Amino acid sequence: MPLEKVRSFLQERGYKGDIHHTDGTIFTVEDASKSVGAPPEEILKSLVFLVDGEPTLILMSGVNKVDRKKIASATGKAKSRVKMASPDYVFEAFGFKVGGVPPVGYGSDLPALIDRDLFSFEKVWAAAGTDQDFFSIEPEVLQEYTGGTVVDLKD
Repeated sequence: MPLEKVRSFLQERGYKGDIHHTDGTIFTVEDASKSVGAPPEEILKSLVFLVDGEPTLILMSGVNKVDRKKIASATGKAKSRVKMASPDYVFEAFGFKVGGVPPVGYGSDLPALIDRDLFSFEKVWAAAGTDQDFFSIEPEVLQEYTGGTVVDLKD
């Protein structure tokens, strides 16, 4: 189960917070903002991009758009080699559906890029593997858990 993958990951690392559940379905940043009771800026978008065919996790504020050129620059690849993974790919490869893609719980070390803007928030709210479960996390802890590189990614 996707939620259990995330819960297990967090427990193994000593995460002190809770995973919250909502009866509503979260598909958009606005849905998440309403469910969580936090501004859209504090909603974490976890996106999977294929960089030269390999999955890379992109973590950024829900209100920002990602700039593929900046992903290319951060990874040393051509922009033409950077593509957003399809929802089918993400589900088949990792078991997560759109709306529930988490920043952790992938079972292997997935390269991660974290947008610098996230560090302007005390905490951000992330999907916990489903479109009804979420948790809060400090950006510094997020970086520790993902091993992500902090770069400017927003368009």
